[in-house]
Amino acid sequence: MILGGAGFLGRHLAAELARRSVEVTVPSRRRERAKHLIVLPTVDVVEADINAPGVLERLARGRDAVINLVGILHGSFERAHVELPKAIVAACRAKGVPRLLHVSALGAAPDAPSEYLRSKARGEQVVLGAEGLAVTVFRPSVVFGPEDRFLNTFAWLARYLPVLALACPKARFQPVYVGDVARAMADALDAPSAHGKRYDLCGPREYTLKALVEYACAATGRPRLVLGLPPRLSYLQAWVLEHSPGRLMTRDNYRSMQVPNVCASGCTLPFGLAPTALEAVAPAYLQ
Repeated sequence: MILGGAGFLGRHLAAELARRSVEVTVPSRRRERAKHLIVLPTVDVVEADINAPGVLERLARGRDAVINLVGILHGSFERAHVELPKAIVAACRAKGVPRLLHVSALGAAPDAPSEYLRSKARGEQVVLGAEGLAVTVFRPSVVFGPEDRFLNTFAWLARYLPVLALACPKARFQPVYVGDVARAMADALDAPSAHGKRYDLCGPREYTLKALVEYACAATGRPRLVLGLPPRLSYLQAWVLEHSPGRLMTRDNYRSMQVPNVCASGCTLPFGLAPTALEAVAPAYLQ
Protein backbone atom coordinates (compact mmCIF):
# COMPACT_ATOMS: atom_id res chain seq x y z
CA MET A 1 0.00 0.00 0.00
CA ILE A 2 1.28 3.46 -0.94
CA LEU A 3 0.15 6.42 1.16
CA GLY A 4 0.49 9.61 -0.84
CA GLY A 5 0.54 7.50 -3.98
CA ALA A 6 -1.50 9.95 -6.05
CA GLY A 7 1.28 12.55 -5.94
CA PHE A 8 4.36 13.14 -8.06
CA LEU A 9 6.67 10.51 -6.56
CA GLY A 10 3.76 8.16 -5.91
CA ARG A 11 2.73 7.87 -9.55
CA HIS A 12 6.27 6.94 -10.57
CA LEU A 13 6.70 4.45 -7.72
CA ALA A 14 3.33 2.83 -8.48
CA ALA A 15 4.34 2.49 -12.13
CA GLU A 16 7.69 0.96 -11.16
CA LEU A 17 6.01 -1.58 -8.87
CA ALA A 18 3.44 -2.38 -11.56
CA ARG A 19 6.30 -3.10 -13.98
CA ARG A 20 7.51 -5.64 -11.41
CA SER A 21 4.02 -7.17 -11.18
CA VAL A 22 3.60 -6.06 -7.55
CA GLU A 23 0.01 -5.59 -6.42
CA VAL A 24 -0.43 -2.06 -5.06
CA THR A 25 -3.27 -0.29 -3.25
CA VAL A 26 -3.38 3.51 -3.33
CA PRO A 27 -5.86 5.25 -1.00
CA SER A 28 -7.06 8.68 -2.10
CA ARG A 29 -9.70 10.97 -0.65
CA ARG A 30 -10.91 11.59 -4.20
CA ARG A 31 -10.52 8.66 -6.57
CA GLU A 32 -10.68 11.08 -9.50
CA ARG A 33 -7.40 12.63 -8.33
CA ALA A 34 -5.63 9.30 -8.87
CA LYS A 35 -7.26 8.37 -12.18
CA HIS A 36 -3.83 8.30 -13.85
CA LEU A 37 -3.02 5.24 -11.71
CA ILE A 38 -6.18 3.28 -12.50
CA VAL A 39 -4.83 2.19 -15.89
CA LEU A 40 -1.85 0.43 -14.27
CA PRO A 41 -2.58 -3.32 -14.32
CA THR A 42 -1.68 -4.17 -10.71
CA VAL A 43 -2.77 -0.92 -9.02
CA ASP A 44 -6.04 -0.57 -7.12
CA VAL A 45 -7.15 2.96 -6.21
CA VAL A 46 -9.55 3.09 -3.26
CA GLU A 47 -11.41 6.15 -2.00
CA ALA A 48 -10.47 6.67 1.64
CA ASP A 49 -9.42 9.37 4.10
CA ILE A 50 -6.34 8.00 5.85
CA ASN A 51 -6.68 10.60 8.62
CA ALA A 52 -10.13 9.34 9.63
CA PRO A 53 -10.32 7.07 12.72
CA GLY A 54 -9.87 3.38 11.97
CA VAL A 55 -9.18 3.81 8.25
CA LEU A 56 -5.44 3.03 8.37
CA GLU A 57 -6.09 -0.15 10.37
CA ARG A 58 -8.70 -1.27 7.84
CA LEU A 59 -6.42 -0.54 4.89
CA ALA A 60 -3.38 -2.21 6.51
CA ARG A 61 -5.14 -5.55 7.00
CA GLY A 62 -3.42 -8.27 4.96
CA ARG A 63 -0.69 -6.02 3.53
CA ASP A 64 2.91 -7.12 3.14
CA ALA A 65 4.24 -3.55 3.27
CA VAL A 66 3.21 0.06 3.69
CA ILE A 67 5.01 2.91 1.90
CA ASN A 68 4.57 6.42 3.30
CA LEU A 69 5.20 9.25 0.84
CA VAL A 70 3.07 11.88 2.59
CA GLY A 71 4.81 15.23 2.97
CA ILE A 72 3.89 18.93 2.85
CA LEU A 73 5.87 22.14 2.36
CA HIS A 74 3.52 24.31 4.41
CA GLY A 75 0.65 23.69 6.79
CA SER A 76 0.48 21.45 9.84
CA PHE A 77 3.91 19.81 9.78
CA GLU A 78 3.30 18.05 13.10
CA ARG A 79 0.18 16.36 11.81
CA ALA A 80 1.60 15.29 8.43
CA HIS A 81 5.18 14.44 9.39
CA VAL A 82 4.85 13.17 12.97
CA GLU A 83 1.30 12.25 13.94
CA LEU A 84 0.59 10.41 10.68
CA PRO A 85 3.77 8.25 10.94
CA LYS A 86 2.75 7.42 14.51
CA ALA A 87 -0.65 6.29 13.24
CA ILE A 88 0.94 4.29 10.42
CA VAL A 89 3.27 2.48 12.82
CA ALA A 90 0.33 1.70 15.13
CA ALA A 91 -1.74 0.35 12.22
CA CYS A 92 1.14 -1.80 10.94
CA ARG A 93 1.73 -3.28 14.38
CA ALA A 94 -1.98 -3.85 15.01
CA LYS A 95 -2.48 -5.67 11.71
CA GLY A 96 0.86 -7.49 11.53
CA VAL A 97 2.33 -5.60 8.57
CA PRO A 98 6.06 -6.49 8.64
CA ARG A 99 7.56 -3.81 6.36
CA LEU A 100 7.49 0.01 6.22
CA LEU A 101 9.23 2.36 3.78
CA HIS A 102 9.18 6.02 4.78
CA VAL A 103 10.21 9.12 2.83
CA SER A 104 11.81 11.89 4.88
CA ALA A 105 13.96 14.77 3.64
CA LEU A 106 17.65 15.44 3.16
CA GLY A 107 18.86 17.70 5.95
CA ALA A 108 16.21 16.60 8.45
CA ALA A 109 17.58 17.13 11.97
CA PRO A 110 16.20 17.95 15.43
CA ASP A 111 18.14 21.25 15.46
CA ALA A 112 17.45 22.26 11.83
CA PRO A 113 16.45 25.91 11.27
CA SER A 114 13.01 25.13 9.78
CA GLU A 115 10.01 23.38 11.27
CA TYR A 116 9.72 21.38 8.04
CA LEU A 117 13.12 19.76 8.61
CA ARG A 118 12.65 19.40 12.37
CA SER A 119 9.28 17.68 11.90
CA LYS A 120 10.76 15.36 9.28
CA ALA A 121 13.44 14.39 11.81
CA ARG A 122 10.79 13.62 14.44
CA GLY A 123 8.98 11.45 11.90
CA GLU A 124 12.18 9.51 11.24
CA GLN A 125 12.59 8.89 14.95
CA VAL A 126 9.02 7.58 15.18
CA VAL A 127 9.35 5.00 12.42
CA LEU A 128 12.92 3.88 13.12
CA GLY A 129 12.05 3.39 16.78
CA ALA A 130 9.12 1.08 16.04
CA GLU A 131 9.70 -2.36 17.55
CA GLY A 132 8.91 -5.41 15.47
CA LEU A 133 8.75 -3.47 12.21
CA ALA A 134 11.37 -3.58 9.43
CA VAL A 135 11.76 0.07 8.45
CA THR A 136 13.76 1.84 5.75
CA VAL A 137 13.94 5.63 5.51
CA PHE A 138 14.76 7.56 2.32
CA ARG A 139 16.02 11.16 2.44
CA PRO A 140 16.02 12.59 -1.10
CA SER A 141 17.28 15.96 -2.21
CA VAL A 142 14.84 17.90 -4.41
CA VAL A 143 13.27 15.39 -6.83
CA PHE A 144 12.98 16.24 -10.51
CA GLY A 145 11.11 14.61 -13.37
CA PRO A 146 7.97 14.97 -15.49
CA GLU A 147 5.21 16.73 -13.50
CA ASP A 148 7.65 17.96 -10.81
CA ARG A 149 6.72 21.16 -9.01
CA PHE A 150 10.26 22.46 -8.87
CA LEU A 151 11.77 23.00 -12.31
CA ASN A 152 8.32 23.15 -13.92
CA THR A 153 7.35 26.06 -11.68
CA PHE A 154 10.28 28.15 -12.85
CA ALA A 155 9.66 27.12 -16.46
CA TRP A 156 6.06 28.31 -16.07
CA LEU A 157 7.16 31.63 -14.56
CA ALA A 158 9.52 32.15 -17.50
CA ARG A 159 6.51 32.19 -19.82
CA TYR A 160 5.18 35.36 -18.18
CA LEU A 161 8.08 37.20 -16.52
CA PRO A 162 11.04 38.75 -18.37
CA VAL A 163 13.03 38.97 -15.11
CA LEU A 164 12.92 36.59 -12.13
CA ALA A 165 13.76 37.94 -8.66
CA LEU A 166 15.03 34.91 -6.77
CA ALA A 167 15.25 34.40 -3.01
CA CYS A 168 18.18 32.40 -1.62
CA PRO A 169 20.06 32.25 -4.96
CA LYS A 170 23.08 30.55 -3.39
CA ALA A 171 21.07 27.73 -1.79
CA ARG A 172 22.65 24.40 -2.77
CA PHE A 173 20.80 21.40 -4.18
CA GLN A 174 21.75 18.02 -5.61
CA PRO A 175 18.59 17.08 -7.57
CA VAL A 176 17.74 13.38 -7.87
CA TYR A 177 15.67 11.86 -10.67
CA VAL A 178 12.24 10.58 -9.66
CA GLY A 179 12.83 7.32 -11.54
CA ASP A 180 15.98 6.67 -9.50
CA VAL A 181 14.08 7.26 -6.24
CA ALA A 182 11.30 4.91 -7.36
CA ARG A 183 13.78 2.18 -8.29
CA ALA A 184 15.67 2.52 -5.01
CA MET A 185 12.45 2.16 -3.03
CA ALA A 186 11.23 -0.77 -5.09
CA ASP A 187 14.59 -2.53 -4.67
CA ALA A 188 14.49 -1.96 -0.91
CA LEU A 189 11.14 -3.71 -0.43
CA ASP A 190 12.64 -7.22 -0.51
CA ALA A 191 16.15 -6.35 0.67
CA PRO A 192 16.86 -7.46 4.26
CA SER A 193 20.06 -5.41 4.14
CA ALA A 194 17.92 -2.26 4.00
CA HIS A 195 16.13 -2.92 7.30
CA GLY A 196 16.78 -0.17 9.82
CA LYS A 197 18.73 1.91 7.28
CA ARG A 198 18.51 5.56 6.23
CA TYR A 199 19.49 6.34 2.64
CA ASP A 200 20.37 9.84 1.40
CA LEU A 201 19.40 10.12 -2.27
CA CYS A 202 21.11 12.62 -4.58
CA GLY A 203 21.92 13.08 -8.22
CA PRO A 204 25.45 13.23 -9.65
CA ARG A 205 25.91 17.01 -9.46
CA GLU A 206 25.40 19.99 -7.13
CA TYR A 207 23.83 23.28 -8.29
CA THR A 208 22.98 26.61 -6.76
CA LEU A 209 19.31 27.53 -6.91
CA LYS A 210 20.16 30.39 -9.31
CA ALA A 211 21.90 27.97 -11.69
CA LEU A 212 18.90 25.62 -11.62
CA VAL A 213 16.45 28.42 -12.38
CA GLU A 214 18.60 29.71 -15.23
CA TYR A 215 18.82 26.17 -16.60
CA ALA A 216 15.05 25.61 -16.40
CA CYS A 217 14.38 28.87 -18.24
CA ALA A 218 16.95 28.13 -20.95
CA ALA A 219 15.60 24.59 -21.45
CA THR A 220 12.17 26.02 -22.30
CA GLY A 221 13.72 28.25 -24.95
CA ARG A 222 13.03 31.33 -22.79
CA PRO A 223 16.32 32.39 -21.17
CA ARG A 224 15.62 35.00 -18.51
CA LEU A 225 17.57 37.40 -16.35
CA VAL A 226 17.62 35.90 -12.85
CA LEU A 227 18.34 38.43 -10.11
CA GLY A 228 19.49 36.87 -6.85
CA LEU A 229 18.15 38.67 -3.79
CA PRO A 230 20.26 39.30 -0.67
CA PRO A 231 19.20 37.64 2.62
CA ARG A 232 16.90 40.40 3.94
CA LEU A 233 15.07 40.81 0.64
CA SER A 234 14.87 37.02 0.32
CA TYR A 235 13.15 36.83 3.69
CA LEU A 236 10.81 39.68 2.72
CA GLN A 237 9.89 37.95 -0.53
CA ALA A 238 9.17 34.73 1.39
CA TRP A 239 6.90 36.67 3.78
CA VAL A 240 4.99 38.28 0.91
CA LEU A 241 4.56 34.99 -0.98
CA GLU A 242 3.51 33.23 2.22
CA HIS A 243 0.49 35.55 2.37
CA SER A 244 -0.27 35.36 -1.35
CA PRO A 245 -2.54 32.91 -3.22
CA GLY A 246 -0.69 29.74 -4.14
CA ARG A 247 2.01 30.22 -1.46
CA LEU A 248 4.93 29.66 -3.84
CA MET A 249 7.27 30.19 -0.88
CA THR A 250 7.07 30.66 2.90
CA ARG A 251 9.41 31.85 5.61
CA ASP A 252 9.83 28.24 6.69
CA ASN A 253 10.95 27.38 3.14
CA TYR A 254 13.46 30.23 3.43
CA ARG A 255 14.82 28.71 6.63
CA SER A 256 15.05 25.26 5.03
CA MET A 257 17.20 26.66 2.25
CA GLN A 258 19.80 27.80 4.78
CA VAL A 259 20.80 24.11 5.00
CA PRO A 260 22.68 22.73 1.93
CA ASN A 261 20.41 20.16 0.31
CA VAL A 262 23.30 17.97 -0.82
CA CYS A 263 24.71 14.56 0.04
CA ALA A 264 27.98 13.90 1.82
CA SER A 265 31.04 13.48 -0.35
CA GLY A 266 31.22 9.97 -1.76
CA CYS A 267 27.55 9.20 -1.13
CA THR A 268 26.03 6.94 -3.80
CA LEU A 269 22.58 5.60 -4.56
CA PRO A 270 21.83 2.26 -2.87
CA PHE A 271 21.63 -1.14 -4.57
CA GLY A 272 24.20 -0.23 -7.21
CA LEU A 273 21.95 2.28 -8.98
CA ALA A 274 23.64 4.87 -11.19
CA PRO A 275 22.24 8.40 -10.70
CA THR A 276 20.61 10.04 -13.70
CA ALA A 277 21.92 13.45 -14.72
CA LEU A 278 19.48 16.35 -14.75
CA GLU A 279 20.62 17.31 -18.25
CA ALA A 280 19.74 13.87 -19.60
CA VAL A 281 16.05 14.12 -18.65
CA ALA A 282 14.89 17.65 -17.93
CA PRO A 283 15.05 19.17 -21.44
CA ALA A 284 12.50 16.69 -22.78
CA TYR A 285 9.75 17.59 -20.32
CA LEU A 286 10.62 21.26 -19.86
CA GLN A 287 10.39 21.92 -23.58
